[in-house]
Amino acid sequence: MAGQKTLPTTADPDAFLAAVTPDRRREDARRIDALLRAITGQTPVIWGPSMVGYGQIDYRYASGRSGIWPPLAFAPRRAALVLSLMDDLRNHQASLAALGSPRTGVGCIYLPRLPEDLAPLRTMCETAWLRSGVGGTGGG
Repeated sequence: MAGQKTLPTTADPDAFLAAVTPDRRREDARRIDALLRAITGQTPVIWGPSMVGYGQIDYRYASGRSGIWPPLAFAPRRAALVLSLMDDLRNHQASLAALGSPRTGVGCIYLPRLPEDLAPLRTMCETAWLRSGVGGTGGG
């Protein structure tokens, strides 16, 4: 079995965010970073080449596969900001609907543009963070 590919790095998250292009995506990345820092009280860590993660948990699937992963993370891709929750998205149907039912993956939400109102994202992220068992909210 191959080892986990995406792991924490020592890359500077502020430098990473400053280099995000285009400008609109960089603005969205800074907004979601501020939200996730406030929720978690954590300084982000760059995972792999392009994921900004908050906190770290150990996981183990029924298959026996295990590893570490951030309970909350995002990747500022060119086409969309990808928000990753280590939480079943079925727990967040009302918030997803409030966002206009964006495209989703297994644990990811693809946002071509962050909405002005971040309340639905805040609700999802706070819930996912608390369910992760990493700690309480950062209070922001």
